[in-house]
Amino acid sequence: MLSKLRASAHHSYQRLVLAFAAGAMTALAFAPYSYWPLYLIAMAFALHQSASLTAKQGLQYWLSFGFGCFAIGISWVHVSMDTFGGMPLIASIGLMALLALYLAIYPAITGYLLQKLSPQTSISRNLMLFPALWTLTEWARGWVLTGFPWLWAGYSQTQGPLKPIASMTGTLSLSFIVALLAGALALGLAKRWRSMLIIVPATAMLVLIAPYTSTVESKGESLSVALVQGNIPQSMKWEPDALWPTMLKYMDLTRSEFSADLIIWPEAAVPAPEHMVKDFLYNANRAANLNNSAIITGIISQRGSRYYNSLIVLGNYDAKQQEKADYYGEEHNEFRKHHLLPIGEFVPFESLLRPIAPLFNLPQSSFNRGDFKQDNLNAVGHQISPAICYEIAFPEQLRANMNETTDLLLTVSNDAWFGSSNGPLQHMEIAQMRSVELGRPLVRATNNGVTAVVNEKGDITHQLPQFEAGVLTAEIPLVKGHTLFTLVGQWPILILSFLTVFVILIRKILVRMPKV
Repeated sequence: MLSKLRASAHHSYQRLVLAFAAGAMTALAFAPYSYWPLYLIAMAFALHQSASLTAKQGLQYWLSFGFGCFAIGISWVHVSMDTFGGMPLIASIGLMALLALYLAIYPAITGYLLQKLSPQTSISRNLMLFPALWTLTEWARGWVLTGFPWLWAGYSQTQGPLKPIASMTGTLSLSFIVALLAGALALGLAKRWRSMLIIVPATAMLVLIAPYTSTVESKGESLSVALVQGNIPQSMKWEPDALWPTMLKYMDLTRSEFSADLIIWPEAAVPAPEHMVKDFLYNANRAANLNNSAIITGIISQRGSRYYNSLIVLGNYDAKQQEKADYYGEEHNEFRKHHLLPIGEFVPFESLLRPIAPLFNLPQSSFNRGDFKQDNLNAVGHQISPAICYEIAFPEQLRANMNETTDLLLTVSNDAWFGSSNGPLQHMEIAQMRSVELGRPLVRATNNGVTAVVNEKGDITHQLPQFEAGVLTAEIPLVKGHTLFTLVGQWPILILSFLTVFVILIRKILVRMPKV
């Protein structure tokens, strides 16, 4: 079978089809399937088949591989454009294809440079240059044009054996190791198995020592939480007539759960500017205070002429029991979303794009950006480090906002835009990795799922079914201390990758220099 695939790969079009198929197969390594070995197999196959290609052929091959990865892996983006964006089917598919093609440029850059610097299968090509290039291009994809760090290779390990390593140098380091193992496996396909005898035991050793690089330990106390999932249909979310029914639904679901220390409503649970719903907020504020609790809710905050996608705290800030509540509608104890979602929350080149289609006029697509670094939220005497929706995918932002006093990571979202697709499940998977990296339990409150509690090791301990209204209650053991990642972040693996590429580039230049 392998020989037949090899033979067909010599024909350029068949080779590109095989590359696309290998890339498409990587989608099965992520939620909800989580067949993590498939990413290794697909990448090793592509690396083996692309050996000996020219730099131009390598670019085309890995562009096709990347297009397969993203055309299948993030096909759920189409749901928001088709169902809620008001676009014709052919237009939404076209835009989806353009997005996947753009994201495929990053693997294509890896393929081009790989063949340019080291066109033949070798230890340095497979075990040094390829992992370094793959890591650097994934990193670049996470910040160029505001970034889209979805489907990093490291996320394939959320249910895999390499997950503990993320506590040392982050999910991006898992991408490096996945590429490294794929490189060793590709050497095996070329009947050079010795590298596996070194790489596999070394990787296993990293998994074993990862817990010893962390000082995270039990704090000896717990926090009771109630996560409210309203399951408000997206079609009703921003309708003026649905505002009060929506808010009252959240309060009705909450009323029987006031025994919890902390109650969390999802992103934009209150779908209106703060000043328009003061009476409701003050009533919820008093109710939380009388029940010795706090409510964290998503809301639209307005400061002057600027609007923000925000989180505010109602009820008691500094202690579980207080004489009076702390919320007075001031700019205090508030988190404003920093990393906004293009099109959904802001429109780049809006004077050009907004007239084109209803997609560019989605509700609340003119938000302003909050600061990159903000204070933790303070609720019933606990420090909560938040991220709103999409920004949970940016590990360095969360690392910058966490400190020694942080008790809990919090992310809220409204993934109703993506229906019953894989998008919300991949989103949950990303959130789990933030717990591993930062060594803190995490709670995720959403409108219609996935609403869940994650422990400091990245394992889901409590979860609500999707597409049902309900409340998830949990007693969360708190921890203290820090992981290595909280101290050093992604920089060790990035520096290693840059140095590797630099050394190989210099070596190639020296080899080409005429002998004196």
